[in-house]
Amino acid sequence: MPTPYQTHIGSFTRKSTFFWAALGATVGLANLWQFPYLASLHGGGLFILIYLACLLLVTFPLMVTEAALGRYSRHGLVLALDGFVRTAKASNAWLIVGRLGILAAFLVLSFTAVFGSIALAYVFYGAIGKFSGIDQAGATQILAGLVSDPREYRMFMSWHALFLVLVIWVSIQGVVKGLERALRVVVPGTLLLMVLLFALAVWHGRVDGAIDHILAAHPEDVSFASVKAALFHAFFTLGLGMGVWAIFGAYTAPQTRLKRSILAVVLMDTLVAIVAGLMIFSVAAGGTSFDGERGFGLLFVSLPVTLAAFPASQFVIAVVFLLTVMIVWTTSLALMEPVVGWFREWTGAPRGWSALIIGLAVWFAGLASLLSFNVWASDRMAGATVFRWLELITGGLLIPAVAILVSVFTGWRITRSLSSQMLGPAPKLFAGIWFWVMRLVLPVVVAYIGLQYTAFSLTNLCESGSDGIWCSQPATVLFEPGEEALLEESAPTAQREPDAAGEIPEEAAPAGDTEGEMPAKESEPGENAPKDGEILYHSV
Repeated sequence: MPTPYQTHIGSFTRKSTFFWAALGATVGLANLWQFPYLASLHGGGLFILIYLACLLLVTFPLMVTEAALGRYSRHGLVLALDGFVRTAKASNAWLIVGRLGILAAFLVLSFTAVFGSIALAYVFYGAIGKFSGIDQAGATQILAGLVSDPREYRMFMSWHALFLVLVIWVSIQGVVKGLERALRVVVPGTLLLMVLLFALAVWHGRVDGAIDHILAAHPEDVSFASVKAALFHAFFTLGLGMGVWAIFGAYTAPQTRLKRSILAVVLMDTLVAIVAGLMIFSVAAGGTSFDGERGFGLLFVSLPVTLAAFPASQFVIAVVFLLTVMIVWTTSLALMEPVVGWFREWTGAPRGWSALIIGLAVWFAGLASLLSFNVWASDRMAGATVFRWLELITGGLLIPAVAILVSVFTGWRITRSLSSQMLGPAPKLFAGIWFWVMRLVLPVVVAYIGLQYTAFSLTNLCESGSDGIWCSQPATVLFEPGEEALLEESAPTAQREPDAAGEIPEEAAPAGDTEGEMPAKESEPGENAPKDGEILYHSV
């Protein structure tokens, strides 16, 4: 494909590296704190089948498209689309798509690193025995002291900086000596560690109950809400719309079977989610029921309390959160790569300087999210902190917009011949399904997801005291009857700021008010806001 750009940004040396890199990008905290809850709520094994169908019929074609764009052009998303726009003689307005994807990756990385820093701190907290003999109130106080105490925000900033140093250090080393080498070691190590922790959960937990809730079929729990929950989870947990798949596609080594590798990643990600779900459910939930608990509070409050009763609990807790750090670390490396690649192609700067500059920018931008939990917790614009607006912009606008525009451009603006060349060798049936899914299905489905996400977010801002103009509209303008409850089950990110325990309060309290207190429990249905729409669903 003719292009005036000849910038070389690197490539993997082994064909299997694409699989490990893509798996590291897709396996995130949602596998630990979201998937098991959704499976237990929406039909167990039947929900898993629905989720796989959503992956294969909706999100898999988009994953292939983004990766194929990068492989065909050997550039990141920005210059890849630039070359296709020139070849197709399309409007230069399409060039904004790649830039929006890079912006989304940058913003998501900025607040993903904040939660990686919490996990990193918990590795050391566990190792020194800070959780020994702890109860729920004590675990809440520990988390509050780290995250929401305005007097201790400098310590939180230190953990945040340390986590980003780990990310930047690998990125500076380059594509081969840094990214490829790290991912080929860390991702398999993460899977091995997860298997060992699963064995521990089987030994000490109640895995029979976990299997019944997550793997056994419960058709009575399946509804249209289950399909929507599976669709939201499939879209927001695979790194789509941020240039990750395009840059990894550009890095693919010769002879890499791209479509087979992506299919293997999809299946492996689902398997990891199942194993992680069984592990979490059998330990943290005692194999009985989550009782509406998931997300931030499950991982950083309930899980340490449960593990504190295990033999050698200091070691076990440290290892569990080491696993968590490894998961967020590989996700952060994947999110940083398209931004660094774009910066190198834009400026021609050396790899080391590019990684350092982008890393410092991510650290600075991440401070806005970090301070939203403590010093700036009471500083709100239209009822929301900086973190909530960043999350809404990325999850409700940028990521869906990029996915829709990539689908429309691939399906409608480039010729069928060029799209077939980009896709590469493929069975006619697959090529036909891929083409029409990109043309007709994905734009509609992703637009629905983005609109529902945004509407739900804005509605919850009204409930938390926002005076935005949208709050004067009746709820039925935004939702059909009963839709609010559905989205609270399947919403891709938090719509309210979590308190120190990860719970979402009915009314926003000043930072530090809940320190040392037990998290509020639901009493009557509807009395308090649901506690299952917690933070960072799509980003980690």
